[in-house]
Amino acid sequence: MSFNAVAVAQTFAEEFSRRAPEMESVRRLPADLAKKLADAGLFRMVLPAALGGQDTPPAQIALAIETLAQADASAAWCVMIGATMGAMANRMSAGAAREVFGEPDVISAGVFAPMGRAVEDGDHWIVNGRWQWGSGSQNAAWIAGGAVLMGPDGPLTDEHGQPLHRMMIFAADQVELIDTWRTSGLCGTGSLDFQVKDARVPKARSVALHADPVTVDTPLARFPVFGLLAMGVAGVALGNARGALLAAGTAAQTRKASGSQRATAERNVVQADYARAVAKLSAARAHYFETIGVLWAAVQSGEAGTEPRNRLRLACAHAAETAADVSKVAYDMMGGSAVYLDNDLQRRFRDANVITHHAMVSPAMYELTGRILLGLPTRTDQL
Repeated sequence: MSFNAVAVAQTFAEEFSRRAPEMESVRRLPADLAKKLADAGLFRMVLPAALGGQDTPPAQIALAIETLAQADASAAWCVMIGATMGAMANRMSAGAAREVFGEPDVISAGVFAPMGRAVEDGDHWIVNGRWQWGSGSQNAAWIAGGAVLMGPDGPLTDEHGQPLHRMMIFAADQVELIDTWRTSGLCGTGSLDFQVKDARVPKARSVALHADPVTVDTPLARFPVFGLLAMGVAGVALGNARGALLAAGTAAQTRKASGSQRATAERNVVQADYARAVAKLSAARAHYFETIGVLWAAVQSGEAGTEPRNRLRLACAHAAETAADVSKVAYDMMGGSAVYLDNDLQRRFRDANVITHHAMVSPAMYELTGRILLGLPTRTDQL
């Protein structure tokens, strides 16, 4: 029977919703829930079938993540991070990929930002560094961090003079987790700092996601890695905003403002604002899924040039921004009751605004995509 990521995601919706306050309180994805998600195959959506992965089409990955985020953004975020880490396997040798991803219930985590330093030592790298945003690391058997490759005179560089860097994959016992995750939103993701000191990493267990060729000949392996990650981040944003609108719409039908005899939903201004928010989110979501489909078709035909990759990145940034705007509309609809920490809309509003700070969908993405749209010379290796 083929794997249906969306159907599997739907089976977790009730538990995600019910346990959202718990995750907010403990500031991480509980280990028992992580194990259930791993056993269900959701962390293996991006892995190739040869490694026991699901090789799931991008639109289905996006819809599964959106479905989870509609229930709870933090738990969906951890699934998104763990699943997209599987893209590393598509650029590793079969033996190294099997070492890291071979166990059917394995969970991985990591940070692309090259905050580490790696020095060559024969067939290994010696790595030191500290990374932020290590989402889901508490449950991971393998944790990756980007590291600049160092030579005797400083960073090694490419033909453009840019520092070379690779993702270094560490066994969990090589990593020190540092509890820094006390934040305004996405509290349940456990996105703490982690660090390594003089960690030895076999060269085969390192990956340059932006430069290494694929070692698995499948369309999903050829789908742009950074587009896949941006797609995942935006999927969480869209699902969270949709959950916010549904929660606000339901509450508005019975809630009455202080001193009023009318339900919130009966107010003309609320009706208009709510309708506009639904339309805005629907439009951003349609744009998002359209660009995923266009890029997927281009990848399958072998013609995934700059234009469709750029369009997806633009759609993802726009989706995250729109989702934050829509979440504020839902939050404002509930007036003073939304400011309490036990209010679902309060959490969703905070989550929405933290998501927009992720590098894959931040406002800076408009500058990159705009340069390309305007025909200006631009590096496109990380689209």
